[in-house]
Amino acid sequence: MAVPDPTLNLSPACLKVSQVIARVGDKWSVLTVMTLKRRSYRFNELRREIEGISQRMLTLTLRNLERDGLVKRTVTPSIPPRVDYELTELGNSLSGAVQALGTWAAENAKQIDEARSKWDSIS
Repeated sequence: MAVPDPTLNLSPACLKVSQVIARVGDKWSVLTVMTLKRRSYRFNELRREIEGISQRMLTLTLRNLERDGLVKRTVTPSIPPRVDYELTELGNSLSGAVQALGTWAAENAKQIDEARSKWDSIS
């Protein structure tokens, strides 16, 4: 028996929002955007800044963020070629939203922990 698709009943606008949140809400995208908020970075500098990210995951994350117009990749012809990454204007606007969500999470972490403990004790 086929599993029903839970997205079938969502409006196109909800689907689009869901896709954007899935892209920009993953761990590595959030950490990459917030790191690039500080300044532009070369690839290896960025990899050293983002603890635990693999070279492959950083490559995929940057590629996806660039595709979505959040990150700009600049290649400077030299030997070896220099490649810098920075946030676009759109990426900078996202960093503000991510920072606001982080602030909300920090302010409400205690209440969330209490709710989880309560739930766990009755489940």
